Amino acid sequence: MPERNRQLIEREGVDVEKLLDLLVRAAAAEFTTYYYYTILRSHVTGPEGEGIKEIVEDARIEDRNHFEALVPRIYELGGDLPKDIRDLAGKAACMDAYLPDEPTLENILKVLLEAERCAVAVYTEICKYTHGKDPRTYDLALAILHEEIEHEAWFEELLTGKPSGHFRRKAPGESPYVSKFLK
Repeated sequence: MPERNRQLIEREGVDVEKLLDLLVRAAAAEFTTYYYYTILRSHVTGPEGEGIKEIVEDARIEDRNHFEALVPRIYELGGDLPKDIRDLAGKAACMDAYLPDEPTLENILKVLLEAERCAVAVYTEICKYTHGKDPRTYDLALAILHEEIEHEAWFEELLTGKPSGHFRRKAPGESPYVSKFLK
């Protein structure tokens, strides 16, 4: 099956090795973001932090869902993931979302916002690369992009106080756009 998938999109002008690199780097970023958001969520404290903690949790679980949705596509195209988690982390398309030295709510929100901005750029690039050439990867990347844009809007709203028009999920980690890839 992977060979046929590769042939079909190569015929459309996609360099599958380049695409696999983009997908593995995106998956690595999602996996490491899930880890770092776990730490960041734990440091969102105090009365104001409790509401923010729930929003970080939504983004954290959805980022794990993004990883889970990307992995099958990587294998469908004949790729694989690094066998050592340190190698995987080293391939991440985005910088690590480290806990800031001064872990105030504002500083944590800045880290979260920058992480989401990077994710938006990553999936925009994948969408541009696959548009009209690889419908399956494009559809997956576009679904993830929708959620990453919402995450970015949540953290920007919390940081700036400007309304985003985006709302939290009904249930943590709902992944309204990506859930169809997780079945």
